Amino acid sequence: MAVLFVVFTSVVEAAEEKIGVIDSQKIVFQHPKFEAVTKQLQQISKTKENEMKLAVDKETDQNKKAQIFNTKRNELAQEEQRLMQPIFKEAELAVRTVAKIKNVTVVIEKSAVYFGGIDITDDVIQELKKNAAKK
Repeated sequence: MAVLFVVFTSVVEAAEEKIGVIDSQKIVFQHPKFEAVTKQLQQISKTKENEMKLAVDKETDQNKKAQIFNTKRNELAQEEQRLMQPIFKEAELAVRTVAKIKNVTVVIEKSAVYFGGIDITDDVIQELKKNAAKK
């Protein structure tokens, strides 16, 4: 009898969950700062590429050339992470804010859901734009 009660309780709790879905890629791409960060990354990428080319051209050892290439690639990845991190944090905060406003208890990536859920993607994008306008 106890097992039946636990299962029934879990079903009732699951029925009370309000599930939201988001398209995280759309949210990031439409973030108010995304275009500026992308331009910055393109410039940094060109700079790292030029630095790498100059260093590789001076080097004769193939192993050292590969090491230079990997170092510059890692530097670019670190810069990308540094510049994108605030966008990801702001997007996460906006998702939490919208979920709270809409009484959504669970938010899942839209591509992982076959059916159902409340799409809050556009609401999250509006929240990001509203917050950007305040700054």
